[in-house]
Amino acid sequence: MPTLDKVLIANRGEIALRILRACKELEIRTIAVYSKADRELMHVRLADESVCIGPPSSKDSYLNVPAIISAAEVTNATAIHPGYGFLAENADFAEQVEKSGYVFIGPTADTIRLMGDKVSAIECMKKAGVPTVPGSDGPLTDDSERTLEIARRIGYPVIVKAAAGGGGKGMRVVHNEAALLASVQITQTEAGAAFGSDVVYLEKYLQKPRHVEIQVLADGQGNAIHLGDRDCSLQRRHQKVLEEAPAPGIPDDIRNQVAEACVNACIEIGYRGAGTFEFLYEDGGFYFIEMNTRVQVEHPVTEMITGIDIVKEQLRIASGLPLSISQQDVVFTGHAFECRINAEDPKSFLPSPGKVTTFHPPGGPGIRVDSHLYDGYTVPPFYDSLIGKIISYGENRQVALARMRQALEELVVEGIRTNAPLHRDLVRDRAFAAGGVSIHYLESKLEE
Repeated sequence: MPTLDKVLIANRGEIALRILRACKELEIRTIAVYSKADRELMHVRLADESVCIGPPSSKDSYLNVPAIISAAEVTNATAIHPGYGFLAENADFAEQVEKSGYVFIGPTADTIRLMGDKVSAIECMKKAGVPTVPGSDGPLTDDSERTLEIARRIGYPVIVKAAAGGGGKGMRVVHNEAALLASVQITQTEAGAAFGSDVVYLEKYLQKPRHVEIQVLADGQGNAIHLGDRDCSLQRRHQKVLEEAPAPGIPDDIRNQVAEACVNACIEIGYRGAGTFEFLYEDGGFYFIEMNTRVQVEHPVTEMITGIDIVKEQLRIASGLPLSISQQDVVFTGHAFECRINAEDPKSFLPSPGKVTTFHPPGGPGIRVDSHLYDGYTVPPFYDSLIGKIISYGENRQVALARMRQALEELVVEGIRTNAPLHRDLVRDRAFAAGGVSIHYLESKLEE
């Protein structure tokens, strides 16, 4: 059984600090890797050892596999935690880590590949009984008549998607037959250029769905559990802005049915680690869209309603231990929200890097702040603009929302601009307060 004496954290910002804290609780030594722009990061100061892995650009540092492996070698690391983003869902990286003799804190490279290809992931989910969106059941071919026939069977509108796409890229909505074949061709060309694969598939386009996801933990030894669901429907340009758990207004029988199907899928594919099944939910139906084979940005809302530390579970699983909890041990209580605070202009959404002159995080009952900010820290212009997350918990949705409203009032970040004003507006929005808005709600609100 591998012992995790020393974990190298192959990430930055709030998630790197989050992983460091979990390691410290389990008495695991930590190694921070950082780019030249990130010398002053909080977790770099707190780690047992730190190694500079290159210049500010991500491709020369956080995406530089040889540099990360070298850092693991010089520090005698035993394992590497990829966090989220960067190399977290890169199967070649996971493979390289294991081949170099380190434990990769996540699923196997084969599982990442299987779930990274949307077509193979959907096929796999169907076998396991996970509900999927009606679609082409595999890639589209050069047979135009077949493509037209599939679209007729599904019913318009349909969406053309790149098998290797993600993050809202490589997809096109088609409303009628006349536009279908040209749209398929354009998407294939774009996908080839952007992802190195021009494989596309077809799905029913749901008009006003919600984005609901299910958190799972599996040990790769035949045990798997779910930690309930989250609603992540408030999105801008396919990027989540505000999340909550549990998802409001979903009947328990439907919720439990789909969660159990996700657990069965994990057992069937021999899944290992933390993972998230993402669904579109409309009119009482769940439709699988993809699986994220890593820890999610929004994992804290699940931790708040279950009391389970997802990152510590990742570390335990990676050390070869079976799950420390069974499904019966998972108890859901209360409600939680998470607001993603970004260093950006609240109106134009343009990044706003620079020096933080004052940082005052909110407090009080049920408030958690995951952030690497401190007074005098300079937010660099090279990376994602996420600078922190405010999480609120209450015994019910109303209490959690009231606490979030107060927390956002208390938050002070000076020296740079943030999207906090947008969040203050959202938590007072009537439709959101009622629960169950669709994935298009925020964009239409912003357009107005």
